[in-house]
Amino acid sequence: MDATQDPWTGPTVGEAGELVVLDRIVRRLPAGTPELGPGDDCAVVAAPDGRFVVTTDMMVHGPDFRWAWSSPEDVGWKAAATNLSDVAAMGAVPTGLVMALAAPQDTPVAVLESFADGVRAAVDALAPGCGVVGGDLSTSATFTVSVTAFGDPGGTTPVLRSGARPGDVLAVSGELGRAARGLARLFRDGVDARGEPSRAATVSSGADSDPDVGRQRRPVPPIADGPAAARAGATAMLDLSDGLAIDAGRLARASGVTLAFDVDAVPDGVALHGGEDHGLLATFPAGTALPGGFRRVGAVLERGAHDLVRGGAPVPTTGWDPYADWDGAAG
Repeated sequence: MDATQDPWTGPTVGEAGELVVLDRIVRRLPAGTPELGPGDDCAVVAAPDGRFVVTTDMMVHGPDFRWAWSSPEDVGWKAAATNLSDVAAMGAVPTGLVMALAAPQDTPVAVLESFADGVRAAVDALAPGCGVVGGDLSTSATFTVSVTAFGDPGGTTPVLRSGARPGDVLAVSGELGRAARGLARLFRDGVDARGEPSRAATVSSGADSDPDVGRQRRPVPPIADGPAAARAGATAMLDLSDGLAIDAGRLARASGVTLAFDVDAVPDGVALHGGEDHGLLATFPAGTALPGGFRRVGAVLERGAHDLVRGGAPVPTTGWDPYADWDGAAG
């Protein structure tokens, strides 16, 4: 699609029909190298390792994105990136995506084309060689995307959340807090007088060009650092989707340890409790040369009274919770 063209114009999916819509989407998606791609009842994807990792994630208009704040291309990028990050968090290389998409009947076909362009851009930038190997189309009153991602462990043992050991180094790859700062900016400056998300307010306030807003729309997870961590001997790892504190708490409980953050490495506030950066949190044996973009942020301790501490003080394991944090008021 021409970057200057408004995707919210032109024939709708209801007017075009499934076969035309499918054809216009598939030709824009990254193909990858499956043994058999879209067109049959199932795709056929090689599993060179003899095993594969698989994950799935949903994005729903309202709790996960707002058209007033994100373009269709942004949503396609984010749908791909968030799933690629989960594969990387297991230490695997992404090999294929399956996408199911439900859109209202009055959605212009160009919106789905722009969404597909975003998927392609994310895969090309973050996981070259991966492709969309299949999926499904349907209709719904609420725009909904569900993505299933597959990955190849490449001969390494998948890295779980449960392997951290006392004495390990705690490390992060990727950014902390930028996406949360961007979302806070949108809720502050990207709303109308009633507090509803507004494209006009987002542009007029300058929020549209805020780099942190850009990161909220299009996270850039360090995909290559996942397999690199596995090769370096990471003992535990997970994707930071809901916020450092809440996700670190999950790792601590799964491993039966306490995680201690270095005060100078992890500021309080959005760096701890903001979500959607999609970095990687991992633990490594002491003395390991940290791979890629990983940097030390703390250490693993014997299990104590708290999941997390920072400077000796307990850290609340709070972050994004779709049931607790979204009431549907700003749809």
